[in-house]
Amino acid sequence: MPTKKRGYHHGNLKQALVEAALELIEAKGPTGFTLSEAAKQAGVTPAAVYRHFAGREDLIAEAARQGYEIFADLMEHAYEKGQPSPLASFEATGRAYLAFARKFPGHYISMFESGISINRNPDLAHVSARAFATLERAAESLMSELPEDRRPPARMVSAHVWAMSHGVVELFSRGSPGTKSPFPPEDLLESGIGIYLRGLGLIKPDA
Repeated sequence: MPTKKRGYHHGNLKQALVEAALELIEAKGPTGFTLSEAAKQAGVTPAAVYRHFAGREDLIAEAARQGYEIFADLMEHAYEKGQPSPLASFEATGRAYLAFARKFPGHYISMFESGISINRNPDLAHVSARAFATLERAAESLMSELPEDRRPPARMVSAHVWAMSHGVVELFSRGSPGTKSPFPPEDLLESGIGIYLRGLGLIKPDA
């Protein structure tokens, strides 16, 4: 359990509570703590929480929203960094997913493992859509290199790679103790994407 006690300064109570919740989520899971614990971790009274959040789910939703903001920025940066190669941009967005999960575990859990719907509030829906749109844009650019009659929907391709990235993270990067791959997560994802793209004809088979 985290031992670091956070205080807050004028006008920063809401963020202090989010940061306290992120530590608790990482240590105990999204359902393993109470609002009172979050308040104590932030150095405030339980009643103070209700100035900003109606309940624990609202607090987790805000942590998820902030996570999606970071995530969307990372995805967009990865996409732009890979330009002008559509393949490089596409692969970079997948690697950005792994990097985010590793660097921001509390946010990642809030976003993908808490059961909080991305449609819980308009701000959360908007920023999550921005993250998904970047991967879809990368897929669309890559699919444009295929003949039109052999071109799968970009949304489907982006969903496949999203699922592949998520699976690698869940099983081999953040997975249960003892569930370890003999290969680094980045290598697993890169080889998986390579096989997928070869099947589409976007990468030539190995000689």
